Amino acid sequence: MADLIVVGYDNEHRAEEVRLELVRLQQEYLIDLEDAAVVVKDSEGKIKLKQAVNLPATGALSGGFWGLLIGALFLNPLLGVAVGAASGALAGALSDVGVNDDFMRELSEILPPSSSALFVLVRRVTADKVLADVSKFGGRVLRSSLSKEDERALQEVLTNRGVSPAPAAPATE
Repeated sequence: MADLIVVGYDNEHRAEEVRLELVRLQQEYLIDLEDAAVVVKDSEGKIKLKQAVNLPATGALSGGFWGLLIGALFLNPLLGVAVGAASGALAGALSDVGVNDDFMRELSEILPPSSSALFVLVRRVTADKVLADVSKFGGRVLRSSLSKEDERALQEVLTNRGVSPAPAAPATE
């Protein structure tokens, strides 16, 4: 089961920077992301969703391959590619995997203008190493499926940008 974490940023580009950092960490096997999407609210208040996977393009590519294969069997590969790509693109556009687009739009209404939010579904994570890397970006936890205690700890790391508070000096008499 994946955990949902939504973090807001006071910069239109920061959420995309963090998403790219998480992709890099995934290549190092420190995090396993099911989905990562970015919502940007520009200075005029317009909302833009940026999905990690372009489903219509992926569907068109897959549909084109299968259409070519089936078209070759019936001696009309060009028609097969065209029909397969069109149906694959349509299927990709109608499907929604990962974080629900309606949920992202609804939650993005609370974002101030010129800000962004990162929506991630995390399957597994090596928390200490990942938090050390992403804490430098700061942020504010908007929603999560984490326990209250874990969410509070995550917010503290993001607020302090990974810097631990200095230990108190011993009292002298």
